[in-house]
Amino acid sequence: MSTLLEIKSSVLRQVQVCPSFRRRTEEEPASANADPPEPTAAAWKPGDGVEFFSQMRLILKKGEGRQGLPCPEVLLCSSSPAPAEPVDPSRGLRALSQEEVDMLYEEALYTVLHRAGTMGPDQVDDEEALLSYLQQVFGTSPEEHAAAVEHVKKAKAPTYALKVSVMRAKNLLAKDPNGFSDPYCMLGILPASGAMREPSPHKEQRFSFRKGSKRGGPLPAKCIQVTEVKSSTLNPVWKEHFLFEIEDVGTDQLHLDIWDHDDDVSLVEACRKLNEVIGLKGVSRYFKQIVKSARANGTAGPTEDHTDDFLGCLNIPVREVPVAGEDRWFKLEPRSSASRVQGDCQLVLKLITTQRDTNMSQRGRSGFLSYLLLLSRLLQFEHRAGEPNSSSWRGELSGPAATVLCLHGAQSNLSALQLAVLHWQVSSRHHQTRTLDYGYLLGLLEDLQAHWEEAGSLPQEQEEGLADSFSAFSEFGLQLLRQLRDYFPATNSTAVYRLELLLKCLGKLQLFQPSFEICPFKTELNMDIAAALKRGNREWFDKLLNTQSPREQPGPQRLAGLVKLADTIYEDLQSCYGIYASLFHSIIKVDFFTLTFRQLERLVAEEAWVLTEELSPKMTLEVASGLFELYLTLADIQRFWSSIPGRDSRSLALAGIHAPFLPAVKLWLQVLRDQTKWRLQGAVDVDTLEPMDASSKHSSSAATASLCFSHIQELWACLAWPDTTQAQTLGTQLSQDLCEAALFYTELLRKKVDAQPGAAGEAVSEPLCVVLNDVELLRKAAGQALRGLAWPEGAAGLEGTLPRPLLSCTQALDEDLQREARTVTAHLTSKMVGDVRKYVQHVSLSPDSIQNDEAVAPLLKYLDEKLALLNASLVKENLSRVLEALWELLLQAILQALGANRDVSADFYGRFHFTLEALVNFFHAEGQGLPLESLRDGSYKRLEEELRLHQCSTRECIEQYYLDKLKQRSLEHNRFGRLSVRCHYEAAEQRLAVEVLHAADLLPLDANGLSDPFVIVELGPPHLFPLVRSQRTQVKSRTLHPVYDELFYFSVPAEACRRRGACVLFTVMDHDWLSTNDFAGEAALGLGSVGGVARPQVGGSARAGQPVTLHLRRPRAQVRSALRMLEGRPNKEAQEFVKRLRELEKYMEADP
Repeated sequence: MSTLLEIKSSVLRQVQVCPSFRRRTEEEPASANADPPEPTAAAWKPGDGVEFFSQMRLILKKGEGRQGLPCPEVLLCSSSPAPAEPVDPSRGLRALSQEEVDMLYEEALYTVLHRAGTMGPDQVDDEEALLSYLQQVFGTSPEEHAAAVEHVKKAKAPTYALKVSVMRAKNLLAKDPNGFSDPYCMLGILPASGAMREPSPHKEQRFSFRKGSKRGGPLPAKCIQVTEVKSSTLNPVWKEHFLFEIEDVGTDQLHLDIWDHDDDVSLVEACRKLNEVIGLKGVSRYFKQIVKSARANGTAGPTEDHTDDFLGCLNIPVREVPVAGEDRWFKLEPRSSASRVQGDCQLVLKLITTQRDTNMSQRGRSGFLSYLLLLSRLLQFEHRAGEPNSSSWRGELSGPAATVLCLHGAQSNLSALQLAVLHWQVSSRHHQTRTLDYGYLLGLLEDLQAHWEEAGSLPQEQEEGLADSFSAFSEFGLQLLRQLRDYFPATNSTAVYRLELLLKCLGKLQLFQPSFEICPFKTELNMDIAAALKRGNREWFDKLLNTQSPREQPGPQRLAGLVKLADTIYEDLQSCYGIYASLFHSIIKVDFFTLTFRQLERLVAEEAWVLTEELSPKMTLEVASGLFELYLTLADIQRFWSSIPGRDSRSLALAGIHAPFLPAVKLWLQVLRDQTKWRLQGAVDVDTLEPMDASSKHSSSAATASLCFSHIQELWACLAWPDTTQAQTLGTQLSQDLCEAALFYTELLRKKVDAQPGAAGEAVSEPLCVVLNDVELLRKAAGQALRGLAWPEGAAGLEGTLPRPLLSCTQALDEDLQREARTVTAHLTSKMVGDVRKYVQHVSLSPDSIQNDEAVAPLLKYLDEKLALLNASLVKENLSRVLEALWELLLQAILQALGANRDVSADFYGRFHFTLEALVNFFHAEGQGLPLESLRDGSYKRLEEELRLHQCSTRECIEQYYLDKLKQRSLEHNRFGRLSVRCHYEAAEQRLAVEVLHAADLLPLDANGLSDPFVIVELGPPHLFPLVRSQRTQVKSRTLHPVYDELFYFSVPAEACRRRGACVLFTVMDHDWLSTNDFAGEAALGLGSVGGVARPQVGGSARAGQPVTLHLRRPRAQVRSALRMLEGRPNKEAQEFVKRLRELEKYMEADP
């Protein structure tokens, strides 16, 4: 019993009893020995089944990659360098003449030789290094270089000027009574000639601007500038700009004083400002001011020295100003150690030149133009020296190059906006001749945008140059976008990133569009981009068409190319949606996917319509195959559009494209039917009917069949025919072909296993087990494939239900395969019949001295061994089938053994009863085997009843006979008619009153369609009523609804009526004058339920009780089983009872 106990999963029986929907009207089923019909060869040879399905698998594999929307991570499969972009030397800046080059060389040398200010840590302070670098840039010989340097040294030195921007101050001292000050700045250049003499060591003094100062002569007016007065604040904001000429860069200083402006006030005014006093210190200062004003009698004397209050000063040597200029906070300093100051002042300083003794300056070339030419020269040199063959160069300049540019920009007084404009103009032009990194260009545009927002405008000439650079770059970018797939392939993550940066650059250009007085774009840039993309799409499509499917080729040759073209377009649309669409939409607000899909879908639809019209009259199997594959791709394109939320495929040019493909699809499905049969036949021919491997229990041909059906299901899903009526026709035919192929496979298997020689003495055949597993695998695979062939039924179809024709086909095939599985199961268990009978006979022949468990042990051991083999060889469903068949085999063997042994002891039947219960426990296996409901049904009930009856005495068997009659119910209440009776027991007379009232709907047993019925009334069992004789009613002629109203009395004791099985038996007969009477039906009424039997009636009438309607019936097998038990009894009582019943059976017809 251990084998079944080790079965982990339930093997409940799952055979559904339902009528088959399949009706084969074409021809009668062939016999089991007939050969299966051969499939037609069609267009492919018989051996091409493998090749055909391999080709179909490739088609399905394309469809697998088209499920759902594309994922960017899957599309970006390469990180190799991006393809090289086109460059054109003519798109750069204008080439310079030799004279212009010489003048630019002179300008650069002049800038280096006359540099002024402090060099930064990242700049090159070595003059020789800078000059040597310029020699390399301009490619001059040492002699030429030395001569040029000498010439520049002889030139007049430039005139320097210091640009000073007084921005703001903070945290100044409060000098006014109200707690604030009214600060203003006085600033100027302290030249070397006006520098203070060295102060004596006894008193520290610092220079300051003072009105009427007596400490020194007044400074020249041109050297002093004054800011506005900012009233009542300690954090003034000026933002005023000044320009000072510098005589000597090495010794001149910038001096700045901050003063609190004090107006001359009268005593009355001073008193009026009393409310403005803040704090005690303010009050103290206020009193001082009042006293001072009172002494002057409220007016300022002409000679009184009323000076402003000092707030701090700054002394900045000009030579310490950085070359690039600086913007910083300076801490205010006192005039002397006795002065008390606080706070900081923000200045922006820049040292420039106003007059330069160079040819370019003398010819009126601005510093802006000179810087542009110099930057272009340096950028070309640096790019060649850096990464000549790379598109990732980000414009990193060497130290000397950056230093030269910084010097020239500062000396030329170029603003931050002008520098940003120059770098963009030069770099964007250079990019069109030698590719740069778009991230570098984007950074230049962001820098330009930031400075543009601060400055806001340029001179017209410079703005025109910037607009031209924008136009040139946008034109270059549009050219690239036209060839988007070549220069920015969607599979290359590097190229896609470059595209993103390019689009961001173009997006930045759009932001400048409303800021220009001279607009560089005639239309909106995003409209130009959309137009370029459309043009690029058309050019790309035409190029593909001319390469893969030229129109001058014949139709059949063009077809293969058009399939490739459609596949390429689908892949391109995936890239557009997964990669390009989000970039274009988020950056420049262009719906690239919709634009591209509409255009390409229309173009490929036009080509497909034209080609199908050309090929329809020339339909061959090869053409049908190509058109079928083409349609699948076109359908995938439609589904791709529909899978995007908010998109409707009905507006597409491909809508309705399925119509011209219908003949090709029908022809291809016919080929599929034939090739499936050839594939299955080839698989069975090479099948050895052995498990494929240790983990599977089916053979190789079943795996092939399952794979074929799976391919067919996938193919139907890919086909997704849109027309409901046509889809029903195609699906119905395909499902019938699949069912036919499945049955064809089972016939091949049967023929294969029948041809194999069986091993002598082998009770469990491994080939049969494999075949049974193959059939089960086929049943599941075919069922799943058929359910996958569902087609839309329109509004009438329910969601999730199969169409009626497909449901009928599915159920019919399942019934056929279930029947085939039962046939193989019966064949498998038939090999065990002899052994089972032998072990059952061993149980029957075991002497009474042997214990029951010892007698049944060999049988259980045999079953355990065989089921261990079956469990290892069969899948769960087939093991359940074999267990059910084996269980039925055992029950029949035991019934046969009981029938062969008559007049044996009760112990004999007790042993078999023990055997039956032991087998139930064995097959149930504590819930892991067959369910108890299945085990204790059918033949088990009959066997259990016979065993019980065999253990009963003769009278107990007779009582059981009558009990069975009382339990019997009519299956068809109206078939044999009804009988109305009324019974009661009269205790006083100790008699049973039985009244037969009437009958209805009796069977017509005479030739005239009527009967002559009468009723026999008798009590049973006979041994309870030995002295009681049966009685009968009168015969009612020619009627099926007789009325009797006859009363019969039976003198019997109440105790006998209460005994087990006591009943009144009514037998309705048809009276025949010339032959034996005919049996019409019978009914039994238990006496235990009759009024007066259980307890006497009190005050009851002679005819107490309600009428009872009994349904007539005929004896069933359950009743006859007790009769068979009595037939085998040799005693007189049993034989007499059987003899009397046999006489009654002569009048009965066969049980329907």
